[in-house]
Amino acid sequence: NTSSLAINKSKISFLLVGLFTSCILNKNVESYLVIVGEVANFVAYAFAPAVLITPLGALSIIVSAVLAHFILKERLHDLGVLGCVMCIAGSVVIVVHAPAERAITSVLEIWTMATQTAFLLYVASVVVFVLVLVFHFAPRYGHINVLIFTGICSLMGSLSVMSVKALGTSLKLTFEGKNQFIYPQTWFFILVVLTCVITQMNYLNKVSY
Repeated sequence: NTSSLAINKSKISFLLVGLFTSCILNKNVESYLVIVGEVANFVAYAFAPAVLITPLGALSIIVSAVLAHFILKERLHDLGVLGCVMCIAGSVVIVVHAPAERAITSVLEIWTMATQTAFLLYVASVVVFVLVLVFHFAPRYGHINVLIFTGICSLMGSLSVMSVKALGTSLKLTFEGKNQFIYPQTWFFILVVLTCVITQMNYLNKVSY
């Protein structure tokens, strides 16, 4: 389903590599827990439709905001509460009306869906927007407007969803005895995942500064 492939959220978190390094150097228990959660999030893509996993995974932001309010004593303003409610309502609407996803028996099926005209046009538009943000807006306004860097991360994340779904499905089918790594399409999806993750990590770090 093309709409499932175009969901605007990456579910291999671009924080994974940084957290892995952090937990090794600092032996941070919280980092280990986050890594376990992100790995489980990735595995979920092999067993459930992306259109379900993506909005449910986004609810982690709501949980973080609520916990910060009670544990860290960070005040959650009225607009913040309204935003949380709207996110929850939006996720519920997406999940309730999610299209049914048929069983996938080969990574080639995902490749066929990913090469449909509608999705290719979407990919092309995302690439154009990212290039404009990277080469025109980021050098000029990146450090004064956080939306520039976060926009790059979000747009790249929308592309990685399709590749993460393909990679997760490939691993699942391979473990079932149907080797998917004999197909060049699988390695292409891996390359896309790595490109998206590295790009998002780079610009996420810039947001931090």
